[in-house]
Amino acid sequence: MMLGSEVLEYDPERMLVFTVDLPVSGQLSRASWREPFLAFRLDLDPARVAELGARVYPLGIPKAETDRGLFLGQSTDAIVEAVTRLLDLMAHPQDADLLGPLVVDEILIRLLRSSIGPRVAQIAEPRSGVHRVAKAVAWMRAHFAQPVTVEEMAASASMSASSFHQHFKTVTSMSPLQYQKVLRLHEARRLMLFQRMEVSEAGHRVGYLSASQFTREYGRFFGSAPTKDVAKLRAQGFGPRSSER
Repeated sequence: MMLGSEVLEYDPERMLVFTVDLPVSGQLSRASWREPFLAFRLDLDPARVAELGARVYPLGIPKAETDRGLFLGQSTDAIVEAVTRLLDLMAHPQDADLLGPLVVDEILIRLLRSSIGPRVAQIAEPRSGVHRVAKAVAWMRAHFAQPVTVEEMAASASMSASSFHQHFKTVTSMSPLQYQKVLRLHEARRLMLFQRMEVSEAGHRVGYLSASQFTREYGRFFGSAPTKDVAKLRAQGFGPRSSER
């Protein structure tokens, strides 16, 4: 998984944890029909993390070593066994309704009690930099196509502009304006690829007033001009099939 220039490699022995919604890129290094790539994803409910975190850490959440919003954790047999039981419940809907929430709580508790517990707990701590940046990120994602200032972004997190800029870069590895640009470019790519939107229309839809600026920044970020990039992705099998057009 790649976040800016940072590369994190993970395998069945490790877990990848996001505490903030981040625009990342990923690449599979190994997969085959005999050994397919399989993954389990669990969306963390901040309210539930806060409730369980208070029980796991009755004396207060230990200070996390860093506020980075993407990190790796060592998987454990206990977590894998709980996940396996949760997947097994999917074959029994009535049992899943009753027992599923209990197994999810078990997974959360085991995460909180692991070596990455304090970092996971940050997503539910209102005073943490991670929680505030996550709040700002949600606001930015809702307004990414609009012209906004760093001051407005900071206000959404109830922080000063200077403090917000520092915390945001620590958590996401990029500045607020860089993050906004990445959001816009990824959304434009999605619109062109899956909705077959023209280049100029996609650029305008995500907030670019200048088509030339959009094309230039897109090429710099993705490595080729919008038309060539989308054509390459379609040739690789991405995008809707002919019957879905």
